[in-house]
Amino acid sequence: MPPVWIGLTVAFTSALITNAAYSLEHDAAAALPPLSPRRPFRSARVLLRDRRWLLGFAAETTGWLMYVAALRLAPLALVQSVGASGVAVLAFASARGHPSRLARREQAAVVLAVAGLALLGLSLAGTVESDQRPSVIGITIWLAASGGAAVAIIATPTRFGRAASLGLAAGLLFSDGDLSAKLVGYGGPWLVALVTLIVAYGVGTSVLQSAYQRGDALTAAGTATMVTNALPIAAGFVLFGETLPSGTRAIAQVAAFACLVASAVALGHQQGQGTGQPAPRTGRAGEDPATGPSTTQPEP
Repeated sequence: MPPVWIGLTVAFTSALITNAAYSLEHDAAAALPPLSPRRPFRSARVLLRDRRWLLGFAAETTGWLMYVAALRLAPLALVQSVGASGVAVLAFASARGHPSRLARREQAAVVLAVAGLALLGLSLAGTVESDQRPSVIGITIWLAASGGAAVAIIATPTRFGRAASLGLAAGLLFSDGDLSAKLVGYGGPWLVALVTLIVAYGVGTSVLQSAYQRGDALTAAGTATMVTNALPIAAGFVLFGETLPSGTRAIAQVAAFACLVASAVALGHQQGQGTGQPAPRTGRAGEDPATGPSTTQPEP
């Protein structure tokens, strides 16, 4: 079997494990005291004390390691496209194995996401990954812009569903982490990207847990998954010298991104005009389910 197909198989397995882990993390986080992306260290302490969340995080880490292995065998763009198929896994888990339980808006979002990813895969079929290193200035601007956008989203309440907006912020941070992982693979001076890799994944994970408390796993992690996979694909063309498709492939790619954007919008409005309030959860014995062990109120 050609290495690229082995890589894509590993990527698909990674998507299954990672998105199943997202569902486990969501169920655990929803039962914890309020978490805030503005207080990452406090949130980390709360999460690390919960065994159910640790199990989900261990599974997510396993999926990420498989993703890194897939990058060694297949082009970045194809691995990202296959990885984003995890939205369907999230939908299945959110419906507890019965997709008919999903709201029509959620069903439409999943169909659009899967269609977009299929079109994206077709548009990339046969392309050759470039070994071109990005310019230091270019990659610095890209990483800073994504990170800055994530910070702005976290700090600014919007009318967009809060779970989706925090999922968007987490996706922006995770995309920085994925690009950093690719840079680290070059070795040498590029190893400095370990710093952005650790920061992006660490803060992104904290933000995603807060999103889980404000909506379902499909809305929060589904939005994050699409952004995480779409941005590195765009970066491949802008920074890594990958060739833009032409003809029918170009049309397929435009249609793919249109489907992904429409799917993200559908997920974002699933909760209505987001109130910014956490989803209901059950507190532990002796705790106020609304505030947990302290009087700190949830932040938007």
